Amino acid sequence: MRMRKKKNLDERLLAVEDILFISDFENRNFKTAINDKEYLDLDGWFGDNKPLYLEIGCGKGKFALEYAKAHPEINLLAVEKSANVIVEACEKAKEAELTNLRFIKCSAEYLEKYLKENSVDGIFLNFSCPFPKKAYATHRLTHRNFLKIYKKILKKGAEIHQKTDNMHFFEFSIEHLTSEGFALKNVSLDLHNSDFEGNIETEYEHRFASLGQPIYRLEAYTLEENDD
Repeated sequence: MRMRKKKNLDERLLAVEDILFISDFENRNFKTAINDKEYLDLDGWFGDNKPLYLEIGCGKGKFALEYAKAHPEINLLAVEKSANVIVEACEKAKEAELTNLRFIKCSAEYLEKYLKENSVDGIFLNFSCPFPKKAYATHRLTHRNFLKIYKKILKKGAEIHQKTDNMHFFEFSIEHLTSEGFALKNVSLDLHNSDFEGNIETEYEHRFASLGQPIYRLEAYTLEENDD
């Protein structure tokens, strides 16, 4: 069901336009739209050239805000396709006055239109929609179609960190990551009962963990010699 447009959404988006880029290509065929590159001036936008990380599907921004606060040595670009959702994350970031956090409203299919090849130091995929029906498998953010995009924008050796509560989606992710030449490390089948340190919870993660559901996590990395 489509989410109802928030009250005063346009005005709220305008108020955060200095930290939010909105893609104009949501209703076009991304396969042709991405051929016309419109690379973002990230150094100018952030005001420096620190290592760049992405969170794809940032939701209301809990993880993005906490990660940016904890890691001032990096820049974080939080991606979300819903204007209703991303506006809340942007407002929180503005209030926190975080200079190393910016937002882009677009679908992941368009990322290579706006980000240069070999420019991203890491990607976070936190509780992406699992799209449980097989007919919608190509919409999963760890489907090989998306992984091919990530491989283009990631630097060699850069990592993808995934967390999910969905075991079948986790297994699907492992299958597609390995088939696309990613190596895996630090795979956890129950993150909150492991010895992993420094975990930052998302909104969904807190909810699922409080119900006693296991949280699955992995780190995948591209290989230096992998030149697709």
